[in-house]
Amino acid sequence: MALVPFPKRGEESPQPYTPTGSDEASSPFGETDPLDGRMTFLEHLDELRKRITHAVVALLVGFLIAFVFIERTEAFVYARLTAEIPGGQFIFTEPGEAFFIMMKIAALSGVLLASPYIMWQVWLFIAPGLYAREKKLAIPFVIGSSSLFVAGTAFSHYVLFPAAWRFFASFSNEWVVFTPRIDPVFGLYVKLMLGMGLVFQMPMIILVLARIGIVSAGFLLRNIKYSVLLIFIVAAVITPDGSPVSQALVAAPMFLLYLIGIGVAWLFGKSEKAEPENPA
Repeated sequence: MALVPFPKRGEESPQPYTPTGSDEASSPFGETDPLDGRMTFLEHLDELRKRITHAVVALLVGFLIAFVFIERTEAFVYARLTAEIPGGQFIFTEPGEAFFIMMKIAALSGVLLASPYIMWQVWLFIAPGLYAREKKLAIPFVIGSSSLFVAGTAFSHYVLFPAAWRFFASFSNEWVVFTPRIDPVFGLYVKLMLGMGLVFQMPMIILVLARIGIVSAGFLLRNIKYSVLLIFIVAAVITPDGSPVSQALVAAPMFLLYLIGIGVAWLFGKSEKAEPENPA
C-alpha cells in the first residue's frame, strides 16, 4: 500500500488512485468481459491468425508422429479400401502416385491425432465472447468435439465407405472389370471421412449456439421439418453415388445427432426468461 505524502501549505491534497472502468473490465489473466472489453475487428483477425498458426503446427507434429507408424496405418487403410475389389489390389499410373498416397495417409492420421488440440484452439477463439461460468465448459467441449470427430471418421470407415464402395463395385460384369486407380479411391475415402467427422460436430455446434443464445430447444423443435430437409440435402452432397441407401446411412446419424443437440440445448441453453447474468 503506497503512502500518500501530507500536502504542503498552499498545495492541493493528492487524490487517491481509483481504477477506471477499463481496468475493472479486465481480469488478472488478461481476459476481458464480453460486455465491456469488446475486441476490435483487427484484434479478432489477429486472434484468428494465432489460433490457425497453432493448429497448423499441431497438424505438422501429428503428421510426423503418424509417419513413424506409416506401415501399420497403410495396412489398416488399404485393408478397408481393397475389401470389395476383385483381386484386392489397386493400380497406379503415375510415378509418384503411390508415394503421395502414403503422405496423404500420414496427413489424415495427423489430423486425427491433433484433433483435441485443434478443438482447443477453436475453443480459445470463441471463449472471449463467453461469461466466466460458460468458460468452465472448455474441457467438456474439447473432449466431446474430439470424440465426436473420431466417431464420425470411424462411422465413415466401417459403415459409409463400404456401402458406397459395394455400390460402385456392383457394376462389374463379364465385359467390364473393376480395376480402379488408388488416387480417386483414396480421394473418395478422405472426402467421406472428413465430411462425417464434421457432421458429427452438430451437438457441439448447437451447444455453443445455445449458450450464446442464438438457438434454443424450442426453436430447434419448431423447425425440425426444415432441419430434416436440410439433413437430406447435406447427405446428398456428401454421398458421391447418390444411391438412397448411402443417403439414408448419412441422414440417419445426422437426424439422431440433431435430436441429441435438442437435448443439449434444453439442458445447457440460456433460459429466455433468465436475467442477464453478471460476469465474473
